[in-house]
Amino acid sequence: MALQSRTFRLSPFSILRPFSKPYRIPTALTPLPCRFRYLRCSSRSPLLARALSSAAAPQPTTTNPAAPSDPDEHKVLKAPQWKAVIDFKWIRENKEAVAANIKNRNSTANLDLVLELYDKLLNVQKVRFQFCILNSSFHLSERGKIRWQEVERLRAERNVVANKMKGKLEPSERQKLIEEGKNLKDVLFTLEEDLVTLTDELQLEAQCVPNMTHPDVPIGGEDFSTVRKMVGKPREFSFSIKDHVQLGKDLDLFDFDAASEVSGSKFYYLKNEAVLLEMGLVNWAVSEVMKRGFTPLTTPEIVRSSVVEKCGFQPRGTNTQVYSIEGSDQCLIGTAEIPVGGIHMDSILAESSLPLKYVAFSHCFRTEAGAAGTATRGLYRVHQFSKVEMFILCRPEESNSFHEELIKIEEDLFTSLGLHFKTMDMATEDLGAPAYRKFDIEAWMPGLGRYGEISSASNCTDYQSRRLGIRYRPELSTIPKKGKGSSPPTQFVHTLNATACAVPRMIVCLLENFQQEDGSVVVPEPLRPFMGGLDIISYKYKQELV
Repeated sequence: MALQSRTFRLSPFSILRPFSKPYRIPTALTPLPCRFRYLRCSSRSPLLARALSSAAAPQPTTTNPAAPSDPDEHKVLKAPQWKAVIDFKWIRENKEAVAANIKNRNSTANLDLVLELYDKLLNVQKVRFQFCILNSSFHLSERGKIRWQEVERLRAERNVVANKMKGKLEPSERQKLIEEGKNLKDVLFTLEEDLVTLTDELQLEAQCVPNMTHPDVPIGGEDFSTVRKMVGKPREFSFSIKDHVQLGKDLDLFDFDAASEVSGSKFYYLKNEAVLLEMGLVNWAVSEVMKRGFTPLTTPEIVRSSVVEKCGFQPRGTNTQVYSIEGSDQCLIGTAEIPVGGIHMDSILAESSLPLKYVAFSHCFRTEAGAAGTATRGLYRVHQFSKVEMFILCRPEESNSFHEELIKIEEDLFTSLGLHFKTMDMATEDLGAPAYRKFDIEAWMPGLGRYGEISSASNCTDYQSRRLGIRYRPELSTIPKKGKGSSPPTQFVHTLNATACAVPRMIVCLLENFQQEDGSVVVPEPLRPFMGGLDIISYKYKQELV
């Protein structure tokens, strides 16, 4: 089950006021005020497959000084702690497709603002300043070319002035050089400040744009999702069935009351055969996935907030699913996708090492904000659970085929247990921020009287890798040679994730589907070797006759 960042709705977009007043060309170049005092756009964190890589922009902290005397002053926000590699040129060249994608996903990203900021950044880089040395004076021009290389040139000029100061000079000449150096320093400072500030604002706004979507994904809300495959059929019972909560109570498998006193609602104790069932499910899932070439991992379950954000989740929003640790920059993981995604952060991989396939066991923690009702009874929706997660890093051209491989593994696992389920191609509004396409598997839960999600498989393309900084270098033999000794440019890998086994919901399915008339539960055959040969879960004592 993917940890959905799409549910996080934060504050609405605010007004941006860059370049709100025209330049006045000063007689002497004194420090110009920073022209960007901005408020942060917050939305549910999404992104862009071909071009983007940020979605869960960090919730900014605004300063709150006394009311400024200048009514045009705005609150200054902290710069982003990390930056994604976003292809703004591609976004601008494909703005109609990007805009349609934002609309189809029901995203609150402001594409017009992103493009406006990008144009302004180009303007600052190319047009704003040009220095002409005429009679030891510097003049501003509204037209000219300036890039980061120009900043370096200005630094060099300032150093030349400083070196001249070391020689013997007339007082008037020395004063003249002092003024030149001061003017260069002031203008250089202002230029650098504007470039950095506008770059930060552009990065934050672009982090609200969602990943592009596979053309075959149905458009609309969850109800528009389509059935991709149906496996088996609901079991017909000749007796009155129980839900997993009642079965667990009768068979002494759970204790929700004690857990509620100890930890709060939506926590639980597993007891007796339920403990063996959890361990059996985990070992069975890891064993089966390893047979398909996956490397087993256990992961850290506390990670830095920045890694959570880079994977596309919002750790500090109003309705966040993420538990943050107060007084630190760390969070509890909601899925092993996060620490596994970070294992190769800021790395350049050899093409020969791809694909990298991992199967990770971890405990997961989710706030389940906003979840309530009978559909969340018992083990169906809890704050802490065990999960086995699959994760793949691959070449871009291979991600669609690996997505098919992941969903096939899931379907094989659940078929072998004898479950009735359907595979869903999830609609655009139900996709999480990173997902280019997502398949969910929903199994029949007779005690609940409905289908319930037990796993998902997502292709995130380069959404996460652009933010985590995971690249690979293609082999020379796979690209045209441009010159002797030239090494090929690096490319971003594609990442995919899928659930092999979310333990609590699997327990729900197994208890409800394999219950017997006498109240016992049959253990599916594939799990028995992982449970010490146990084939049936029975009463711990004989029921008293009434």
